[in-house]
Amino acid sequence: MTKQKLLNAEIAIKFGERVRQLRIGNTNLSQEELATRAGLHRTFIGRVERGETNITLGNIARLLSALKVSLAEFFESFEEVYEQEINTQ
Repeated sequence: MTKQKLLNAEIAIKFGERVRQLRIGNTNLSQEELATRAGLHRTFIGRVERGETNITLGNIARLLSALKVSLAEFFESFEEVYEQEINTQ
């Protein structure tokens, strides 16, 4: 697997972990409840949390709205991954 594919997989996993962290920690919602609030399918939430799917900006906005967090708050923990991306170029 190329460096870029590994980095993309790492970002997807980190994104999913962050969704799960906020879903459980901030709101204590089930995947099904989050999916309902976001207008998404519950299996999609599971795939996102496991890092198995690329998510669109529109669906990110829907998830963050349902989680009641801002973009800045959500992505604050991504600085390390961003720095790694810069260093691989």
